[in-house]
Amino acid sequence: MSRPRFQPTPEQPKLVRKLVACGNTQEDIALMVGLRSPKTLRKYFREELNRAAIEANTQVAHSLYKSAVSGKDTTAAIFWLKCRGGWRDKHEAKKPAAAPPFIVRKETK
Repeated sequence: MSRPRFQPTPEQPKLVRKLVACGNTQEDIALMVGLRSPKTLRKYFREELNRAAIEANTQVAHSLYKSAVSGKDTTAAIFWLKCRGGWRDKHEAKKPAAAPPFIVRKETK
């Protein structure tokens, strides 16, 4: 007798979105949903797998942007400008200290 065909519940797409957004692997998500294979997960939850991480990253970026432009969070502003604005820390190259003089002495017998 074959297994019954998988029918996702209304809650499972929400769970998959949440798990993808948090960075879980497809193997772990399949286990949490009660599937034996990531292949079946991809078959039934393709939309959630494709979009959830993008949506989560967008929300975090928007939150960071709001913090940066508010003027209250200078760390967020600096981070944003380094990542998106091309800013970088300028490091002065240190010149090596002069080597001590090399003294050669001839041995006498």
